Amino acid sequence: MKEDSFQFSNGVVVYPLLFVLSIWVVFWAEVRFGFNFTRLGIYPLAVKGIPGIALSPLIHSGLTHLLHNSLPLLILSAALFYFYRPIAWKVIIFGILLSGLMTWLIGRPSYHIGASGLIYVLVSFTFFKGIFAKHYRLIALSLMVVFLYGGMIWYTFPIKDEISWEGHLSGFLVGLFFALAFRKQIAKPKKYEWEKDDFNEDDDPFLKHFDADGNFIEQLPEEVDLEEDTQDSIVYNYIYKKKDDDD
Repeated sequence: MKEDSFQFSNGVVVYPLLFVLSIWVVFWAEVRFGFNFTRLGIYPLAVKGIPGIALSPLIHSGLTHLLHNSLPLLILSAALFYFYRPIAWKVIIFGILLSGLMTWLIGRPSYHIGASGLIYVLVSFTFFKGIFAKHYRLIALSLMVVFLYGGMIWYTFPIKDEISWEGHLSGFLVGLFFALAFRKQIAKPKKYEWEKDDFNEDDDPFLKHFDADGNFIEQLPEEVDLEEDTQDSIVYNYIYKKKDDDD
């Protein structure tokens, strides 16, 4: 992944909007037609809970739950598609499946629903990826994530019974795993000539203006040695031009 990966595209806006729209459409269908999709969530260590590994991010328990997940999902997925476009779909698809599977393995015997597992994948991945990259843009993104969502770390612990801390913890660990697994696909900061291993100070035109003590040396242009026939031509043209001017 190169520096020119940081380019705006329609997907930076369209895909996040589609994600948020999809969870709102599912919630609208529940309210409009009286459906209850909770049973399509993750129910740990039970066959009936396996479909929820893929479907649970679409299902929410109420309007408050939906609102709490919509804005972070929109912001973090947009950042993902802008800064990490080549691997964005891998992070989202495998993030949903792996965090869902881990929740299915470690969760309490209850239905676990909501997009918060994916959100924790994105928070964790974005933060750790920026730290590992040592790229000024990605580090700035990591700091922004900490500023906006740093408090979410507390919800990876069992502090509230009604919150699926198992899903949050699973998403956080999966995001960290992705940040490590995709380390080769990290944007590299631009290297200047003097930072390269094969840089030779003696060949650098700028450094030639300084002596060994760092003092500036003014280098005048070298005098041009004209060939004899060229000099004769200049003299000849000068004499006849002057003669014409006198006439």
